[in-house]
Amino acid sequence: MGDMMTTREVAAYLRIKQRKVYDLVKAGAIPCTRVTGKWLFPRDLIDHWVSRDARIAGPPAVPPPVIAGSHDPLLEWCVNQAECGLALLPGGSLDGLERLAAGDAAICGLHVLDSPSGEYNLPLLHDRLGALGVVAVEWARRDQGLVVAPGNPLGLAGIADLRDRGARIIPRQAGAGSQILLEHLADRAGLALSDLDLAPEPARNETELAMAILENKADAGVAVAAVAHQLKLGFVPLARERYDLVMRRRDYFEPPFQKLLAATRAPAFAKRAEELGGYDVSGLGTIVYNGP
Repeated sequence: MGDMMTTREVAAYLRIKQRKVYDLVKAGAIPCTRVTGKWLFPRDLIDHWVSRDARIAGPPAVPPPVIAGSHDPLLEWCVNQAECGLALLPGGSLDGLERLAAGDAAICGLHVLDSPSGEYNLPLLHDRLGALGVVAVEWARRDQGLVVAPGNPLGLAGIADLRDRGARIIPRQAGAGSQILLEHLADRAGLALSDLDLAPEPARNETELAMAILENKADAGVAVAAVAHQLKLGFVPLARERYDLVMRRRDYFEPPFQKLLAATRAPAFAKRAEELGGYDVSGLGTIVYNGP
């Protein structure tokens, strides 16, 4: 699987016993994903995790004004409108979480489903960032589903149809919230990812995924409704998720984030959310997690 390592391989890579790897997985302390019942470890995230923990002095006192993690079309629009000095560095939810922990980003956009509980984000934050003093602020509830060609020519209605109708699927990179959701829904439908016709190269963000479908390089992929609406593609809703912005408590009070919040109170913001579609912003600004 290219840059993915098995439990045995990551144990050899880190020069530790496999039992220790399983202990780290159970504690949520190591970057990993579960595919068809097996734990896999993205090599690039493992390298970043090791280098982060090797820092003696710890992360910088003031992180760069960057929002890492998952891409969100409404957030991107608002950052541009707010003139808040924040830059976007989308790379998937778990990548953003690693950057936040390492002090390489001030904020992380996060939407990761915890399969056992059905809860978004909070179990992950508790397990991985519980000691960092972070807060999670609700940004929006978003419709996630299958982005398809206009008119949904394959008549896709759910995950099982992806296999039954031979759909070409554009996946996301390991650690992206949308990919984690795809794995969860496939497992719930009794499918393994190997049952699906997955493109060999993942899309690195939601716009790239939607463009692959628009250009007929794929038939479907999991993303938010807004990106489908932007490119006039079809959309099959599968889940309503909560997308949070996570940051250290001190950065919540800093001008960049406060300017971003202030921009969401302008009438233009509500209008844009409605235009994009698939958003519920009634809970925007709610603090959903306040770590120790």
